[in-house]
Order: sequence, then C-alpha cells, then structure tokens
Amino acid sequence: MSDKKPISSVNDFVVRFANVNGSGSASANEMFARAILRHGVPVSPRNIFPSNIQGLPTWYEVRVTEAGHLGARGGVDMMVAMNPQTWDKDVAGIEPGGYLFYDSTKPMPSTKFRDDITVIGVPLTAITNSTYTDPRQRQLFKNIIYLGSLSALLDMDPKLIEQLIGEQYKGKEKLLSSNVHALHLGRDWALQNLKCPIGLRVKKSDKVGDRIFIEGNSAAALGAVYGGATVCAWYPITPSSSVAEAFTAHCRKYRHDPETGKAKYAIVQGEDELASIGIVIGASWNGARAFTATSGPGISLMTEFIGLSYFAEIPAVIMNIQRAGPSTGMPTRTQQCDIIACAYASHGDTKHVLLFPEDPAEGFEFAAAAFDLAERLQTTIFLMLDLDIGMNHRLCRPLKWDDARQYDRGKIMTAEMLDEGRDFGRYLDVDGDGIPYRTYPGTHPTKGSYFTRGTSRDRYARYSEEGSVYADNMQRLVRKFETAQDLVPRPLQANAAKPSKYGVIYFGSTSPAMDEAIGLLEARGHQLDRLRIRAFPFHSSVASFLAEHDFVYVVEQNRDSQLRQLIVNENGIDPVRLVPIVHYDGSPITARYIAKAIGDHQDHLKVTPLRKAVS
Repeated sequence: MSDKKPISSVNDFVVRFANVNGSGSASANEMFARAILRHGVPVSPRNIFPSNIQGLPTWYEVRVTEAGHLGARGGVDMMVAMNPQTWDKDVAGIEPGGYLFYDSTKPMPSTKFRDDITVIGVPLTAITNSTYTDPRQRQLFKNIIYLGSLSALLDMDPKLIEQLIGEQYKGKEKLLSSNVHALHLGRDWALQNLKCPIGLRVKKSDKVGDRIFIEGNSAAALGAVYGGATVCAWYPITPSSSVAEAFTAHCRKYRHDPETGKAKYAIVQGEDELASIGIVIGASWNGARAFTATSGPGISLMTEFIGLSYFAEIPAVIMNIQRAGPSTGMPTRTQQCDIIACAYASHGDTKHVLLFPEDPAEGFEFAAAAFDLAERLQTTIFLMLDLDIGMNHRLCRPLKWDDARQYDRGKIMTAEMLDEGRDFGRYLDVDGDGIPYRTYPGTHPTKGSYFTRGTSRDRYARYSEEGSVYADNMQRLVRKFETAQDLVPRPLQANAAKPSKYGVIYFGSTSPAMDEAIGLLEARGHQLDRLRIRAFPFHSSVASFLAEHDFVYVVEQNRDSQLRQLIVNENGIDPVRLVPIVHYDGSPITARYIAKAIGDHQDHLKVTPLRKAVS
C-alpha cells in the first residue's frame, strides 16, 4: 500500500512502457496511444530505442494531455515495467504517488518496490502460457494482454481499441479475432481481480479536432513530392532512413503515370553519403529537383560537395535529421547539434540557408519550400529536422497545399532570351540581388553554354586566379545570402501579457516544450517575450528583438549553444546579453527543465543586493 496518496488525474498524465527491443511491443504501445486519440484526447508519444537491432532496452512514452501540450513533460505517472534489465531505473523514475504496472507471475522481493507508489501486478506470463503454446505467440499476445489490462485500469473504451485492431488486421480475420481475444483476456482479468479504474483515467473529449497524427520524416518526404522532387539519392543512416523510405512509398502512390504505369522519379541508394550528394548535385545541374536525407555523420562526409554546390551555385536540398554526436555519438537520441556544421559547411567562406520546422506540418511546408529556395538562390538548402520530430508521431494541423501554386525555378535564361541578345554571364549580377541567371543543359545550340567549375572564375564563368575577380565573386555570394533573409520563413514573435525587458529565443523541436514552459514561468511571476526562429539567415526582426531586451535566453538542445553562437557571429551582439539554456543528454527537452533554468536565473536577477548600512 502506498504511503503517499495516489495521483488522481483525468486526461493529464504520462505513461511509460519499458520493454526489450525486438519483443514485438511497439505495435501494442502505439495502439495504446492511438486508442487515447480515438477518445478525443491529445497524446504526445515518444519512442526511445537503442541503436542495435534486438535485445537492448527500449521505452515508449505517452503523454496524455487534454490541454494539448505536445512537448515532453518530464516524470512518469505510470510505469509499465516489462524489462527486468531496467527495473530499478524504471521504478526510480516514477513520480511520488504514481503507479507501477508489472508482470506478477514470478514473486518479487519487497525491496524492489517503493513505499510511495501504487503497485499493480498482473500475471501476464501465466495468462499467456495457459492460453498459447507457440513461444512467439506468447510473446506477441502478452503485449496485447497488458494493453487490455491497461484499458480497464484507465477506464478506456475497449470498442475503440477493437476498431484499431480491426483496421490493422483488415482482411486477416484469424489475426483480428485472436488479437481481440487477447485484449479481453487482459481486460477481464483486471476487472475481476483489480480495483478499476485507478486514479489515472481517460475520459472521452473533443480536443483532437481536425489535427492529424504523423511522423515528421514522412511529412517531410511528402513535402518533397509536392515540392516537385523527382530525384532522391541517399545512404542509410539513423534517424533519416525513413525519409527516403517514405518518399519511395509516396512516389509509388503519386508519381506513376496513370496510363502507362511508368515511374516519373528516380531513387538511388549511393555507395556512401558523398556519392549521394554528388548524385543530387548532378541531377540538379541537369534541371531536376533533387534531395538527399542524412544525419550528422553524413553531413561531415558531404562537406566537399556542399562547397561545390555553394561555389558553383547548383541547387540542392539536404534533409538533416539530427542526432546526438559527434562521431557515431548516440544514433538513436535527439539533439539540435548540427547548426554550426551546416550553417558554415565546407572549407573556406561559406554560408548556407537553414530551415527549422517545429513539427511535421512545418516539415511538410518547409520541405516543399526548400526546392523553391534552392532554385531561386541556386544553392544548398538544409531542412533541419531532428530525431524527436522525425521519428515520432506528432499531432499537428492538417497538411495543406494550394493546387494553383507554381514552382519557383529562379532566374532561368531561355533560348528566346538568348536569341533576343540578352547578355548571359553565368555569374553576372544583373539585378543587384546577388543571384545570376543560369541555363539548363541544351537550352540553345550555340548560346548560353558555360563551364561549371569549383575553381575561381569571372562573371562569365571564365577561369581566373585574379584576386579582384575572386573577391568580386565572393562578395556577390554575400549579397545573395542577404537576399535570402527576405525569402526564408520569418521568425514568429509572441509578447508577454505585460511589457518585459526579458526575452527568449528558441527553434525547431524545442517549440512545444517552450510554449508550455511560458505558462509555468508566468505562474512563478516571470514575464517573457518570445521569438521562434524558423530560418537562417536571420531576418532583421531578430536583431530588433535583441535590441529591445536587456537579456535574451537562447534555448537549444546541444552543449555549445550553437544557435547562440550563430546569433552573436551574425549580429555582432554582446554575448553576455544572451543567456544559454542548453539540454543535451539525448532526451527531448522538457517544459519543466526550461522553466526551472529560466526561472532560477530570473529569480537571481530579482534579488535586491544588501547595501552596507551608513552609520
């Protein structure tokens, strides 16, 4: 019996499943999250898995949140402990007053429990062994049985879970009926032997609305399809592989000629990341819209070709699904640690456009926009996702597309323009925006040709090692980057209810936790204006925001405050005024973490120093 009053909460709690990787638990755990969605209650699930194939611990966390907080909260209200290897750590992570659900087939010593939690034992192994003889069936159905028990304990409608099972095994009646049977084995045992429901409950609501439930990688891949990409060249690397896999699936659905069945796309798995970006640049040079998907180690390998794209001015799109580095690092943990590496990728003086989506919906939109930007600016565009967005399902607004939208192919010199006598210099800035005209291969039989090179050249693409010619070209590239400031997505600002001399800057997957943290900070009496950066180069509004505040917190998920470094470098601001709030253990940043870090700093600023008494 718990010494602390059990947590009582409706539609606002965190359940974490602790399993062994390869045990078949992923399907049941995701079904649990989807079932709560069917109740009309928002959820925010996160899959925490090892980088090997089978045997190591894996966790699946589901935040049930009628208020719609989609960031990680921190803390666990109910632990479903199915892995003896991580038992002690899992039990220690439960909030006081929380619940521990476990397989009670084998007795556990009392020292393995805590006095301030409620322990719920269900003999899962005994139930499966008495029902099934096949070892694999025992393992798989054990997961569905604990899902059934949880449905009773949390007062969930079993019909909604049955619907999900029916959808998953449509046309496979034997599997469908056996899974429904396993569900009710667990539910019936709990109803007959346990006090149901417990303090944590799921109550039907209507807070999901028209939002969709989708992984960021899949949304970005669909954005590539809608953005006109016809070539994907890639090399497998966690956590980006599912981008290419999703692009393949979307293309099979949308990119085959309805009459001939012919594929209107090319997907190439290169021998490595360097080959992949080379294929992308070659395809783009030929006029295709092409991209690759990778992660930090792949970016490291691609930098030489990225420099070619920048200097020779060839469009390319790179979707970087960031993970914890450096080197191999933690392949299945999230970070925002490639900001500097991508912003200045390659040797020499380079600056690249970075896009920072906050969720799958922006992942879709920014992916599509990346191809317009790549062709308009004739350069590499980075879509900066991370594992937290890319490999987890997230509730977001519906993906929208305007069928009347026209692709922006940038400044293209046509055969007609050449015949009219237009002056064509491949690197000639005729409009003052730093962007020259280009021609597609084969545009004209005698005009508009040029030699594409990674060496220095003049405005007409003629080889030159003259210092003034080189400097002229490099300065034009700076003008082009300045032009990009007004083409990329602008920052979004939200001001506090009361005027404040403090602000906070954040970006990407940090957004949902930051939005929730603002409420926690306000409860402590702290008012902050906030600015969500959505792209680099920074719009002029970033400098204005910095100028308007005495101190600005920069919240990010890396050790070295990389966005803060970029802001200081590009805006010439005193770094003392930018307070780093960093989180880099590989887990998603939480609202609690942000609120405590900023709140403690704010409390310190408000302390009135003692003054020496004057006698």
